[in-house]
Amino acid sequence: MDIQSDVKNLHPLEIRIIRHYKSGDELTIEKVEADLGFKSGNGNQALSWLSGKEITAELRREPEIFYELTEMGQDWKEKGTPEERMIDLVRGGKQLPMPEAAKELGLENKDAGSAFGFLSKIGVLTMDETKRIVLSSEFEKMMTEASDHFTVLRGLLEKASAASDKILANNDLSEAERAVMGGIAKKRGASGAAFRIIERETVVFGFTEKYDAIVKALLDAGITGDEIGTLTPEMLEGGSWKGKTFRSYNVNIPPTRLIPGRTNPYAQFLEQVKDKLASLGFEEFDGPLVETEFWNSDALFMPQFHSARDIHDVYHISDPDHAQSIAEPWLSNVASAHENGGETGSRGWNYHFDTEFTRRLILRSQGTVLSAKQLPKAKIPGKYFGIARCFRYDKVDATHLSDFYQTEGIVLGEDVNLRTLLGLLEMFAVEVAGAKEVKYVPGYFPFTEPSVEVHIKHPVLGWFELGGSGIFRPEVTKSLGVDVPVAAWGIGIDRMALMALGINDIRDLFSYDIENVRLRRSAEK
Repeated sequence: MDIQSDVKNLHPLEIRIIRHYKSGDELTIEKVEADLGFKSGNGNQALSWLSGKEITAELRREPEIFYELTEMGQDWKEKGTPEERMIDLVRGGKQLPMPEAAKELGLENKDAGSAFGFLSKIGVLTMDETKRIVLSSEFEKMMTEASDHFTVLRGLLEKASAASDKILANNDLSEAERAVMGGIAKKRGASGAAFRIIERETVVFGFTEKYDAIVKALLDAGITGDEIGTLTPEMLEGGSWKGKTFRSYNVNIPPTRLIPGRTNPYAQFLEQVKDKLASLGFEEFDGPLVETEFWNSDALFMPQFHSARDIHDVYHISDPDHAQSIAEPWLSNVASAHENGGETGSRGWNYHFDTEFTRRLILRSQGTVLSAKQLPKAKIPGKYFGIARCFRYDKVDATHLSDFYQTEGIVLGEDVNLRTLLGLLEMFAVEVAGAKEVKYVPGYFPFTEPSVEVHIKHPVLGWFELGGSGIFRPEVTKSLGVDVPVAAWGIGIDRMALMALGINDIRDLFSYDIENVRLRRSAEK
């Protein structure tokens, strides 16, 4: 052990901790800051530094529970709890049905229902034959028995409101207070509770075997931790520096690392793609992450029994689970196209189109939804594109993510054809992705005919699909008010970035390793 080196590198905060405590003492951040008068955060810094020098070590972690007063809890404190307010309402002679009582009290129906449910359970209130809330026949007796509950609850609200941080520690509560708190507190993030439950861990530190040698070295050197580290003009002018001890400087310590801000390389790549398409005259479109089955699939002539509609391929929204409506005439046009072809010249899919299913909400699973929504308002001729974040249940590997980006676009016009599309695909593969080898493969998509997949060869990963494309079928375009050819593409922009940024795993685009991101950005420059 190089004790002298450790002593030279000790910060005054560390020295004060070492000199103040003795071997065998247990330290926590809160204890150190309180005992030594440290500023908030200094205790955490000093104990972390000491652990890095192996002068302290973590002994254990002690879980703690705290309760934070919410806005709802503050409202209860000022206006009374829903139970108290409901009792006062009925006591005052107003016997109302539940919805009217909720309105009278300014409560949500669910909150009024919960309050009545509790009061009914303990025998304080009941409902008469006309479904009005009334006092029970044993109201006074039951209120006496329940008085402790209301007193404790009122005390918790008052105590939390008076606390500077609006937080109560579970260890500071009595058994009765904990019992009441269990019914009115929910974990952080949950709504509709007077208190939020906060779970924390207190880390307990202890000194290691190096401690005694460090203390002796500090005593021998006369170092107290109160040495002056900075000589200021005020100290020179006033002479307060006289008789003081100054900290020595270690000239071998490397200077502070300066890290200039840089744009994330993938974010920069996305901007470059946007600039490229905008320079070619494309207009950008965008849309919400949450979409209906109608725009995500039905408008693209994807049958409702298609396997891609399965729960294993798309993420469903639980609340709310359906949109209120789908705009007309697009709903009727698309429904007819599915059932019998409508006025598109097709025979359709020959099944009953489910107008309830089409309103179901999902996370956008493909960027083509943006093209479908653009068709009713597109200019002819016209060129449009978007960078769409998509979500699809998929096995994550070097070329697949369940949360990914696509660049999506359409070109409309009387002269648009397959050659137009192939030219665009070549631009993406060669100019944007930087691929040296490209091939086009016939594909199948329910909404395009003909359909083309573009594949590129990665120097490490080999051949993989970059994306799909094709000419929109009449069942798509005519149903949405367009009667000219429309070339469409959906390219995996994350996969293009694999080639363009010279990486071998798509997961590296979203890496938490900031050093790796900095190095890659520096290499590009």
